[in-house]
Amino acid sequence: MKRTLGGSRRKKIKTSGFRVRLKTKVGRKTLKRRRLKGRKSLAAARKK
Repeated sequence: MKRTLGGSRRKKIKTSGFRVRLKTKVGRKTLKRRRLKGRKSLAAARKK
């Protein structure tokens, strides 16, 4: 059976990573909202 949604880790980091979010005004707002909400993770993190 095929898995449903695919997508690479690299693509996720390039589009919704922390550094990318900081670059734009909207991205910074997103981080601010997530901080206020008390999110454990603010943005997609690169796995080690």
